[in-house]
This record gives sequence, structure tokens and C-alpha cells, in this order.
Amino acid sequence: MDIRMPGTDRLASTETICGDPELAGTRILILTTFETDEYVARALRAGASGFLGKTASTDELLAAIRTIAAGDSLLSPQATQALITRFLATPEPRSHLAQHDILAGLTSREQEIMALAAEGYSNDDIAAKLFLSTHTVRTHIQRAMMKLHARDRAQLVVIAYQTGLVRPAPPPR
Repeated sequence: MDIRMPGTDRLASTETICGDPELAGTRILILTTFETDEYVARALRAGASGFLGKTASTDELLAAIRTIAAGDSLLSPQATQALITRFLATPEPRSHLAQHDILAGLTSREQEIMALAAEGYSNDDIAAKLFLSTHTVRTHIQRAMMKLHARDRAQLVVIAYQTGLVRPAPPPR
């Protein structure tokens, strides 16, 4: 889905599609030249599973489609940076304790894997880092998503930052 197309607001279309229970299995990849923090945040809130710039190569686009079709989420490096910049500009929540309660239902392994996913590691990277199978990592991600009622991996990443499970690195000077 492109963000800026004549005739309709594509982010509103994404929200309509993702909000329809009959289309629950539909995955949407945003492909755009506008990788701004506003568009990335709006796309994720609307339910998009991925965000990729139009400068992506054919191989990157195909890999992104496969990633999203497999049930994972994907953000381009520019989209990730835009999201982190937006997050850093947001004031600290008043109570991390209440937000940590959200994570209380997760096992320590689920929290560990969720944190690594939030830091941008793929399932294969996490598996290699923790000496686990990719299937085991995917299972922990799925369980964390289920327990936290996260629609997809992108939402899981947002929850990890919102709860303070992970903190973004300050932008380079």
C-alpha cells in the first residue's frame, strides 16, 4: 500500500482493512517515499505490518513481502530511526511500575526475546545469539504477542519501548 495515492487516504484504508475481523489474516506492507515519523507511527497504529521505502531493491522488496507473509513485521532502517526519534521526543511516562505490570504475565525468556526483537534482531539472529532454534524463538514471540494482545511484532516492539523493557539509544551526535 502506498501512502500518497490520489482518491483516498491509504492509511485510513489500512485501518479499515486491519480492523475488519473477516480480513484478520491480511498483512499490509507500506511502500512509500515518505519515511517520516508521523507516517510510520500512523501506519503502525492503523495495523500495517511493515514499512519500506521505495528506494528498496527488488530483492529487499521480495524479502519484505516474504517476511510479512510469514507473520513477522518489518521496518526499514529509516522507518526505525524515525520511530525512535519520535519516541525520544515523547515525554517519559509517569509510572513505569504500572507499565511493568503489563509484562508480569510474560516469562523471563519471553521478555528477553521481546527485548531483542525490539532492538531489531530477526528471529534467526535471536536464535543464534541465545543458542535456540528459530522455531523456539518464534514460539516465544507468538506467546508474548498473545499474552499482551499484540496484533503483530511491530506492536510488540512498541509495547517493549512503552513499558521501558528496552530504551532507545540516543541519536548519534
